[in-house]
Amino acid sequence: MNGLFRGLTLAALSLSLMSAGQAQTTDIPAAQLKALQQKLAQRLPTLPPVESARTTPMSGLIELKVGNSVFYSDATGDYLIEGHMLETRTRRDLTAERLEDINRVAFDTFPFQDAIVWKNGTGKRRLVVFADPNCGYCKQLERELQKVKDITVYTLLIPILGADSRAKSESIWCMKDRTSAWLDWMIDNKAPARAFGKCTTPMQRNLALAQRLGVNGTPAMFFEDGTRLAAAAPLATIEQRLSQASAKAGR
Repeated sequence: MNGLFRGLTLAALSLSLMSAGQAQTTDIPAAQLKALQQKLAQRLPTLPPVESARTTPMSGLIELKVGNSVFYSDATGDYLIEGHMLETRTRRDLTAERLEDINRVAFDTFPFQDAIVWKNGTGKRRLVVFADPNCGYCKQLERELQKVKDITVYTLLIPILGADSRAKSESIWCMKDRTSAWLDWMIDNKAPARAFGKCTTPMQRNLALAQRLGVNGTPAMFFEDGTRLAAAAPLATIEQRLSQASAKAGR
């Protein structure tokens, strides 16, 4: 929405949460949801469809789930707000928590057969990474991941940075040892040999999956607990997220 509805900032609105308490959220009645959907579709035709709506800890404010995003509205849909709701007493970002929840991915549904795979140590901790071979931040992340112990990394190639990215992705995938070809390029800048002959690649499937998951850039990491991190990160952050995911998985 590019900030179009930021006229009222939720950072300011969150001040009233101190008195609003920690009321539970509940789905709004079906009739109210339908009325909101109809009004917003009529008034804001470029807004994607509202899929669901529920109350928030702030009295009178409704949370709207729109695709992979969250917006806020009054009960009648006359006002729409884009932004983050902060619970000031605990400094919790309620919107970030909600986005993490609605965008959670069942880890074992990833197409591991379409990934470049490598592991360190036992490989018991697992991570999926969407990456482009010409992405500088992806190279930075790959170097950090080499320092992580007991991990298996599944890299799904999505050539989004132009024709050379697709050519490199196809060449790497079509090598007999695609893992070595990937690491040689990402770690040592050793360009892969040009692929010749017929070789079926998963690039289109990977790109389609990235689009469905709302992956708009690289790198993007997905952890075993279904959470994501859409950025390169230092070793300490990666370790923390892997530990959290392992704890939730009971390992």
